[in-house]
Amino acid sequence: MSYLELLKLAAPETIVVITALVVLVIDLTSMRGMETRVRFVIGGMIASVGCLAAIMWMLVMPAHADALAGMLVIDPLTQLVKICLLGLTIFTVLISIESHFTAHVGEYLALILLATVGMMFLISAEDILMIFVSLELTSLPLYVLTAFNKRDVKSAEAALKYFLFGGMSAAFMLFGLSLIYGLSGSTNLGQIAAALAGKGLDPLLVVAIVMTVIGFGFKVAAVPFHLWAPDAYQGAPTPSAALIASGSKVASFFIFAKVMMLGFAGAEGSGAFRAFVPGWVPVIAVVAGLSMILGNLAAIVQSNVKRLLAYSAIAHAGYMLIAVLAHDQQAVASVIYYAVTYGLTTIGAFGVVAVVEQGAGDDRLPSFAGLSRRAPVVSLCMMIFMLSLAGIPPLAGFFGKFYVFAVAIKSGAPNLGLLWLVILALAMSAVSLYYYLQVLKQIYVAEGPNGTKATKASVPAQAVLAVLALGVVLLGCFPGWLVGLIESAVKPVTH
Repeated sequence: MSYLELLKLAAPETIVVITALVVLVIDLTSMRGMETRVRFVIGGMIASVGCLAAIMWMLVMPAHADALAGMLVIDPLTQLVKICLLGLTIFTVLISIESHFTAHVGEYLALILLATVGMMFLISAEDILMIFVSLELTSLPLYVLTAFNKRDVKSAEAALKYFLFGGMSAAFMLFGLSLIYGLSGSTNLGQIAAALAGKGLDPLLVVAIVMTVIGFGFKVAAVPFHLWAPDAYQGAPTPSAALIASGSKVASFFIFAKVMMLGFAGAEGSGAFRAFVPGWVPVIAVVAGLSMILGNLAAIVQSNVKRLLAYSAIAHAGYMLIAVLAHDQQAVASVIYYAVTYGLTTIGAFGVVAVVEQGAGDDRLPSFAGLSRRAPVVSLCMMIFMLSLAGIPPLAGFFGKFYVFAVAIKSGAPNLGLLWLVILALAMSAVSLYYYLQVLKQIYVAEGPNGTKATKASVPAQAVLAVLALGVVLLGCFPGWLVGLIESAVKPVTH
């Protein structure tokens, strides 16, 4: 394959990289003397147009190719997930426009776009070497984005913890992937599965599975690899936390599911209650259960909304892992639907937090008191986001959980082996409703203290939040549209 053909296959990523460079150059040369908000508006528009151009390329020039033995796989499924990812990036950029935490606008937006490029390459990878490189290409900009608020020492502390845990998890993953290569003699996921087929659970393979789960467990913030998440979400600038919680989750869960289902095919084992069979399924089943329990119970006692959303993210990682256990086409579709709708909802929630931070100066629960009387549109959007995260119908979060639970029960038939995990998830969903309602109680019931500053949300900010809230409602009322697109993209993909 020539370089020109390879560049054509990687055209969406190339467009986003060029956009990042354009934003950086224009900000450094033409906009240094302008106000920060004006620079954010211009840079954000350029970044959004670049992402839209990459989306249009994938819609107009659909491709189906496998370049360099899995290094860059282009098929309908990867294209669809990339389009969803770019959409989440656009919304992340739009909620950044009202930010005042940095004067380095070009660098900030460029890092967001470069992190997105890493996620796009990650989605297209079916080679363990490319997967590792793409994960690092994604992680490095996210570390810097977490530390971008120089005015807040918590931002630097959060970034340091994120970086240290990230480096340690990368070491575990690299060790696990090296064992996989040693056992199979290949770096391609399909060839790895073929080489390991029929060999049973070699002790080295068990170690490789555990090491790989540790590495990916960090990326998706699953228990017990979650310790970085609360501090990173709380200390990072709000738009940075939104990107970590949305786009990063979509890419990480997609590649996690692909590695487990494709690379370790034949080594699944069983997670059935009182009938565990060694393999990767029981390992992830335990991680999923712990994530749901700890995430939801720890969120109850949080007084900081971003920290509450961090523990909520840990719990949602547990829900999404349930679908991975099913390891079939419907499981892939349910994971993608859940991750995309969760990402959309989380960006909206962080957008509301950003509005409150600008008005009240912090993101503690008391700062939300009486918000409905100061900013009714923003409050209505937050109610939609919170109820969707809680899984209340007919919002998108309800159908995300419904599809995940349904595919888990179906995969455990006829003995309903995964029913124990679904029951646990339902119980923890009921627990989660309490702390989501705590936020809404502050917004709609509690009285704001006397002398509270009026929360001012600009018309563009309200419009972005309204679009996100409308998307959550529509994807809940018409879930079949996105699920149909995902299922039609999954079916042609054969390995």
